[in-house]
Order: sequence, then C-alpha cells, then structure tokens
Amino acid sequence: MIRAFLAIELPEDLRRALTTLQQDLKRQLERMVDRQSRITWVRPASMHLTVRFLGDMPDESIEPLRLAVEQAVSAHRAIAVPLERLGVFPRLQQPRVLWVGSSESWEQSDEAKRLATLHRAIEDCCQAADFAPESRPFSPHLTLARIKEGERQVGQALAQCGAMDRPVTIGVLLVGAMTLMKSELCPTGSIYTKLWEVGIGGTCSES
Repeated sequence: MIRAFLAIELPEDLRRALTTLQQDLKRQLERMVDRQSRITWVRPASMHLTVRFLGDMPDESIEPLRLAVEQAVSAHRAIAVPLERLGVFPRLQQPRVLWVGSSESWEQSDEAKRLATLHRAIEDCCQAADFAPESRPFSPHLTLARIKEGERQVGQALAQCGAMDRPVTIGVLLVGAMTLMKSELCPTGSIYTKLWEVGIGGTCSES
C-alpha cells in the first residue's frame, strides 16, 4: 500500500523563480510581524501542482492507473498556466495558505476551460478506478507557505505591504505530463518519489 497523488512537476527555472519570490516575501513579512506569528515556507524542491490526491492505494493499482490516465489524457494537448498572482486560502483576514497562481482574467480564458476539461477527464478516470470522488474544486496554484499561528497579523501585513495587489512575474507552468507521485511522511517533511509519468497527448515514461 502506498500514499499517492497525481501531479505536474515543475522545471528548475520555475523553482528558482519561486525561491526568489519566497525570499522577497519573507523579508517583507519579517519586518512587519512579531515572533508570535509562525510561517512555514514550502521548499521549492518539493513544490508541484497537485491535480488529484489519491490517498492510500494498493501497489497492484499503479500500472492499471497508468494505463487509464494515459488513455484519459491522450486526446488533450499541453496547457500553459501563467503564474502571475498571489492569493491566500481561505481569506486575507485570516490566511492559512499563501499561494501563487493564475490571474483572474486567465481563469476566464479558453486555456483555463481546456484545463478544467482535462481535470474532469482525470477525475472520471480516478472514479472509474474506484477512488472516492474529489469534492474540492480544482484550483491551479502552488503553495508558497502555510501560516500556523498569527494568521490575522500575517493577513494585515500582506495587505499593508501591497504584495497581494502587485502582479508577480514568475513564469509559466506547462501542463505537459501527468505524474504519479508516492508520498512518504517523515519527521523532516514529506518525501516524494515519481512512479510513472504520462505525457499529455499519449507519450509515456516510467521512473
């Protein structure tokens, strides 16, 4: 039995840009919040765009799921997702998650509709493989940090420094391959291992 999820991996140039963004935000916030606030920054090396969390799955399901996903994405083509906006979950007044993602205007575009169609195909594929339905809507974003304590103060700092109002220039995340990742929980954080990769459009490679 493994704990797994489907994801899009990030290229190294995007990871470097995310590192720079995190460092800038960290410097701004450290000047404005006290030690009662606790922010955990996600290591860029561990970042990925989660498409579908699967939870615990038996080892014998790994290969059948690869074949099903390969078929599901074969009729689609790669999608470019621009990362140009900071956001928070659930709200700025008490943020728990700080993320970077697409702009609101891109979310209304034809490319965003194609991404939603691709996600529905993946969801249908997972449900057909007896995975429980995903109740949360899909939001293409990368988590930069998690606010553990002092949410209200961090939210005020983000608003006052203007970080949420300025566009960010991180780059573009290409949704060009779907990857099955194994997640192992360790005291120092999760360890991710790629089990297979299916290219959008049908090409496939295994790890």
